[in-house]
Amino acid sequence: MIAKAIARHVRMTSRKVDYVGRPLRLLTVDKALAQLSVGNRRAARPLSKLIASAFANARQQHPELREDEVIITKLTADQGPTWKRFRAAAFGRAARILKRTTHITVELDRPGVKTLPPVTRPAAAPKAARAPQPATAAAAGAAKPAAHKAPRRTAAAKPKTAAK
Repeated sequence: MIAKAIARHVRMTSRKVDYVGRPLRLLTVDKALAQLSVGNRRAARPLSKLIASAFANARQQHPELREDEVIITKLTADQGPTWKRFRAAAFGRAARILKRTTHITVELDRPGVKTLPPVTRPAAAPKAARAPQPATAAAAGAAKPAAHKAPRRTAAAKPKTAAK
C-alpha cells in the first residue's frame, strides 16, 4: 500500500456504495475515474473524490507517479452510524426512518508489488506441554466423586392429609 484515503459518515447506504465500488477493485486509477465519470449512480461522486484524494496522497510520497501506474488494491464500504428519525403515521403512530451512513476506504498500490502476508495467530502448544486429559468418558467419570442425590418423592411417599 502506498496510499490510503478514508471518507467517513457519507450519507448513503454501504450496499449502494459497494455496488458501484466493487467493479473498480484492481483497476488503475485512470480507468476507475473514467468509469465513474460515465456512470449514472449517486455513489460515483464520493467514490471518485476519494480515489482522487488517495492518488493525491500517493503523489505526496512519490511525485513521479502517474494515474495509469497505480491500481486500487482495496475498496471497502463499511456501515457507519445510522441516524434515526420519526415521521407521523396513521392513527397517531410514528414511523421510523433510518438514515444510513457509510465509511469508505480506498488503498492504492503499484501493480506487481507483493504485499506482506497477513499476520497469523501463533500455533497451539504441543500436546506434551498440555495438561493430561482422561482418555475415555468412563475414565473421566471415575476421576470425579459421585455426588449424593436425594431420592425422588413419589405419590406413595407423599404425606396424606386428613379429609374433612
